[in-house]
Amino acid sequence: MDPAPAPVLVFGYGNPSRGDDALGPALIQCLEDLQAGGPAATRNRLRPVELLTDFQLQPEHALDLAGRAAVFLVDADASLDAPYRLEPILPAQSPSYTTHEMSPGALLWVYDHIGLGDPPPSFLLRIRGTHFALGDPLSASARRNLDLAVAFLVSRLTADHPVTGP
Repeated sequence: MDPAPAPVLVFGYGNPSRGDDALGPALIQCLEDLQAGGPAATRNRLRPVELLTDFQLQPEHALDLAGRAAVFLVDADASLDAPYRLEPILPAQSPSYTTHEMSPGALLWVYDHIGLGDPPPSFLLRIRGTHFALGDPLSASARRNLDLAVAFLVSRLTADHPVTGP
């Protein structure tokens, strides 16, 4: 029998070969490093969290949301006017749900549409990126924004903070 999923899923997506598009997977790597060897005081206060990464959202990722108390999707965004922004996600049918690009809202719509019921409280953490060229590493500004976003998310994932509250 498979063990129950961790109550919280953090799913970073993006292409690590395209500069700042790697911000989602880079955040997951930061959390993995923290879980493996970060300060004991922080590790001991973190909620049980499952970490997942992929190049893009796919319809089958709806199954990864099952049984969760909360879901955080993490992606790079060139349009932000702040280093990062956390926003709730609502289910939204989209014509892109079976093509190359699937929106976070479409993922929640698929979750409901395949009979899994209401999706868990879900949030999109967008991190500002500026350089998305093939073969580029993370830019210095994206690295700073990543550090700020990691600190923010870690504060949300500690046991003394309501994961779905403000």
